[in-house]
Amino acid sequence: MLRQRVITALLLIPLVVSGVLLLDSLLFGLVTAAVLLVGAYEMARLAGLTTRPAIGGFILAVAACLWLAWRYMQPQGVASLQWVMGGWWILMTVALVARRTELVRVDAVRPTVLLLAGLVVVTAWVSIVGLHASGPNGPALVLYLFVLIWVADSGAYFAGRAFGKTKLSPFVSPGKTWVGVLGAMAGAILSSLALSYAGFTGHALPLELVMLSVLVTAVSIGGDLWESRLKREAGVKDSGDLLPGHGGMLDRIDSLLAAAPLFALGVDLIGATA
Repeated sequence: MLRQRVITALLLIPLVVSGVLLLDSLLFGLVTAAVLLVGAYEMARLAGLTTRPAIGGFILAVAACLWLAWRYMQPQGVASLQWVMGGWWILMTVALVARRTELVRVDAVRPTVLLLAGLVVVTAWVSIVGLHASGPNGPALVLYLFVLIWVADSGAYFAGRAFGKTKLSPFVSPGKTWVGVLGAMAGAILSSLALSYAGFTGHALPLELVMLSVLVTAVSIGGDLWESRLKREAGVKDSGDLLPGHGGMLDRIDSLLAAAPLFALGVDLIGATA
C-alpha cells in the first residue's frame, strides 16, 4: 500500500506542479474543474445515487454551477461564499472531532449531502481558480496551498503510523490519531516557513502565514473526516479505485476541498496576493 501511494504521488506531483505554474488561468480552471467533477461523481455515489442518469444529472448540474460561477460571480460574491463555507467547515471539523456516537449506514439517497457536495465543489473551485488568476503571484500561492496539504497529509500519515495511539475521532475515522494531527501541524509550520522564505507569498509576514497555515491544516483534517463520515455511512472503504494506493479522487482531494476557501480568504486578508 505504501509503495503504491509513493509511486502514484511521484507520478502525479510533477504533473500538478507543471499545470499550476505553466497553464494560464482559463486552462488551469478547466483542468481543475475536470478533477473536481470526478470528486463530485464519487460524492454522488456516496450520497446514494446509483443509476447513470441520476449521477450524470448531478454532474451536469455541478458543471453548470461552475460555469455560472466563472461567468457571472463577482469577487464580493466569491468572498461571501467563502466566508459561509469556511465557517461551515470550521463547525463541521469541531463536530466530527467531538462526535462520540456510532455512525449508521444509510441505504437511501441523501439530498442534503448532494446539496453540500455541490456547494463544496463550487466553493473550492472558485477559490483555487480565483487565487490562480489573482495576479503574478497567484500560481505560486496555489502551489503553496497544494504543498501545504501534501506535507500536512504526509506528516499526519507517518506520525500517526509510528506513534499514534489516542484516536482523534474513533467513530468517524478510527485510523486518525492526535499524534497524526501534531504531525500535520509540524509539517504545515515547516512548509509555510520554507515557502515563505522561498518567495511564494508576496509581502505577507512569515508569522501570519504560519498562523494561517495551522488554521487551514486543522480545517483540512475536517475535510478528511467529512469524507470518512460519508464513506462509513455508505459502507465503503474508499470513494473509488482511480488512484492506486490512494483510492478514489475524493480520497486525494478531500482535504483540499475544505482548505481552499479559508486559504484564499486568508492570503487575501494578510496581503499575500499583492
